[in-house]
Amino acid sequence: MASVVCSSLRAAARPAMRLVAAARAAPPSRAFTSSRMSLVKRYTKDHEWVDLSADGKTAVVGISEYAAEQLGDVVYVELPEVPASDFVDQGDAIGAVESVKSASDINAPVRCRVVAANNLLEEKPATINQVPEDDSHGGGWIVRVEVDEEGAKQVDALMDAAAYKAFVEE
Repeated sequence: MASVVCSSLRAAARPAMRLVAAARAAPPSRAFTSSRMSLVKRYTKDHEWVDLSADGKTAVVGISEYAAEQLGDVVYVELPEVPASDFVDQGDAIGAVESVKSASDINAPVRCRVVAANNLLEEKPATINQVPEDDSHGGGWIVRVEVDEEGAKQVDALMDAAAYKAFVEE
């Protein structure tokens, strides 16, 4: 009887020993991280943000969390024509946001040409209040734009997150 119990214990231990041996033989695994292909999100004094792609040719534009909080409940978002035929200059209006408190223009943070608009905002304008700085499929971004060389240079003059935080706290 003792030999049956010992052989049963050895049989039960074999899979565990195989796992230990396999782990020793396997090369060390690497943790993979994914990062977005962007340089850095920048902010304007008018509370828009722009997230320039790593290649400096495209960007996403929206309003900041601070602006969304100040507006209150967003009830309507006016989006620009897509695709726009011409570039707009930095500071030109490219849309508008209306809330229960007020209305505000959305200005181009840099020289750009609108290539896509977030049509979700026409159906669900409150998305801006929930995730104003999210540029994913269900996020509150406003437009995707093409940026020329002048627009890419203008990004450098905008505020980074730390400078923008200090600006809104003043």
